[in-house]
Amino acid sequence: MSEQNENQVNRADDRRDSPRVPMRLKVRWEGGTESFLDRAGDLSLGGAGWVGEALEPGKPVEVRFALPPSLEEVQVSGVVLPPKAGAEGPVVRVRFLELPVEVELAIAKHLDEQLSGGGR
Repeated sequence: MSEQNENQVNRADDRRDSPRVPMRLKVRWEGGTESFLDRAGDLSLGGAGWVGEALEPGKPVEVRFALPPSLEEVQVSGVVLPPKAGAEGPVVRVRFLELPVEVELAIAKHLDEQLSGGGR
């Protein structure tokens, strides 16, 4: 793992940037040619997570998800954080890297709507 990725993993593991809301996610190793794996997880401004198989910390991944109102999928890059034990199995967390401003704003709007009840 590069020093930059390690610093991002450590920094991200120490804090939670925003609340989390349920989200369907598609995940695969960055640059991979395999199909994206579909996961029921959650989304926050800084990353995403789901319960499932543990992934190698520090490895880069690609994450896809669809945000209202367009429901057009966006694809972002992230880095896998160390797994944590959860009641239903390992909790996998991915910290987003270099989010485009328009994606960050769309995520923030979606979180606000979901948490205020406007997305129901």
